[in-house]
Amino acid sequence: MTPAVALRGRFHLQHHRQRQRQRGCHPRATTSSSGGGENTSNRNGGGNGGWMSGVLGVMKNIRGKNRNKNKWDGITLGDAFGSDYESHVPSSPSNGSNASSSVRMRRGRRAGIVLHPTSLPGPLGCGDLGQEAYHFVDWLASAGIRCWQVLPLVPPERAFWSPYAGENANAGNTLLISLQTLVQDGLLEAEELNQATKLGGDGGGQSKGSGYGCDADFELAVRVKEPLLSVAAQRLVAQGSGGSLGEDFDTFCTSNDDWLGPAALFHCIGGREELRGQPWWQWPPALRDRDPDAMVECSERHKGGVMEFKALQFLFDRQWGKLRRHANEKGISIVGDMPIYIGGNSADVWANRDLFELDKQSGRANHVSGVPPDAFSETGQLWGNPLYDWKAQRKDGYKWWTRRLERAFNLYDEARIDHFRGFAGYWSVEAHRDTAMVGVWRAGPGMELFNAMMDKLGEDKVQNIMAEDLGVITQDVVALRESLGAPGMLVLQFAFDGNPGNPHLPHNHYVNCFVYPGTHDNDTTVGWYQSLDTGSKEYLHSYLGSSFNSDDDVAWTLVRA
Repeated sequence: MTPAVALRGRFHLQHHRQRQRQRGCHPRATTSSSGGGENTSNRNGGGNGGWMSGVLGVMKNIRGKNRNKNKWDGITLGDAFGSDYESHVPSSPSNGSNASSSVRMRRGRRAGIVLHPTSLPGPLGCGDLGQEAYHFVDWLASAGIRCWQVLPLVPPERAFWSPYAGENANAGNTLLISLQTLVQDGLLEAEELNQATKLGGDGGGQSKGSGYGCDADFELAVRVKEPLLSVAAQRLVAQGSGGSLGEDFDTFCTSNDDWLGPAALFHCIGGREELRGQPWWQWPPALRDRDPDAMVECSERHKGGVMEFKALQFLFDRQWGKLRRHANEKGISIVGDMPIYIGGNSADVWANRDLFELDKQSGRANHVSGVPPDAFSETGQLWGNPLYDWKAQRKDGYKWWTRRLERAFNLYDEARIDHFRGFAGYWSVEAHRDTAMVGVWRAGPGMELFNAMMDKLGEDKVQNIMAEDLGVITQDVVALRESLGAPGMLVLQFAFDGNPGNPHLPHNHYVNCFVYPGTHDNDTTVGWYQSLDTGSKEYLHSYLGSSFNSDDDVAWTLVRA
């Protein structure tokens, strides 16, 4: 794995694909830094008072603003922007000079790694939260790495196993649970684990004899791990409140019941043989519409399955919490990743239909998410997630979003929000469309949403947001990000198009940002470089003032940029 190099003045993330590949979430090694000056305190340790007090002062100054002042001040929540919306881009790159940004910079520069836990070595199809994860954290600390960024920890969809299309916004991926740790907890027998390891060593994608393969194999992980996870969960439930983990389990269920209960019931109903593979809007009307009598009947029918689901979520939460505390003790901040949209076929949408743009009778989406055509796609990107009914969210006091962010900060120290620009303006496409070419930009909630979240969670939490602000970035997006003091995102693979004003070029980088050579959506740096034409390669060499002995050197060259 490539060691990290910290760059003063920005949060720099250098991605490096490991040999272990997987569909939907490639591991990346990264480097990071955020700000000039010496980093004298741990994010979760002492010594935070100075910069934290400054942040609170800045955030108080922006409270009460529903939207940032710009040419669209007459437009209200959900209204369509004019056809010239995309043309109102910032006249020059942000200089990061707003007060919130300068306060955040007092954290000092930091180096970091982006790597999803499933990409760690593991004998059962994919990495987990066991011994190898602790070894990884220890290596990060020894290398001077201060941040570990993960992809979303939610249960992934099971076609491409992407964590960006999870079946629940708050639940954890139970395939990450370490079976070895369950043995230590007394929930599995050592011989049960030995048998599972033998099966894993003989499975597809695994190296014969070693049990550790180069490729993640999620189907294998499901076949081998899920039966034993079920056994462990049932044993935990059978222990009751008097068991060694019983009191903690009860507390977890009570404090998370608002999302855990619906998620468990949704999982059990969707797992019925006659409903398997069907989205919830195709369920019988009583189940689709959450008829109260039907929900009571389902709760009784699936009582055992509901408790097993809750037990597995508790075990995930417990193991992840221990790993996070270990990282914090080593001076490492955990950076999470939160997609702005959630999957339509999810417990979140099923249980909160009034908060999304859905047909009131059928539950199908009326309008869906995406982005319009750009340099990367002639037809745009049609993501297909249901859009939020922001007026309904406002009427509810943005409680759903506040709870989602609260849950995120129960798991992470900092959180990157994917497609941050959607809070300022979002692309709305009619659900029947086959592409994202025809749509309209509509006004998002802006600072109104973040003010509501600060009221509930406190300003010290909300200021730990990172903004993924790639794509069509207009003035209102920059104003919102700077009002929050949130670092933006830059990608070096996007920089070398010959335009000296390209914001991704290093000389245009602003202070409060985090920079990647490439993201999980890009090729590796080496693969990207090999795909460039001769002219682009010459421009890159000329700009960076360097030559490479081999293609492999380009990754280090971008780190040094």
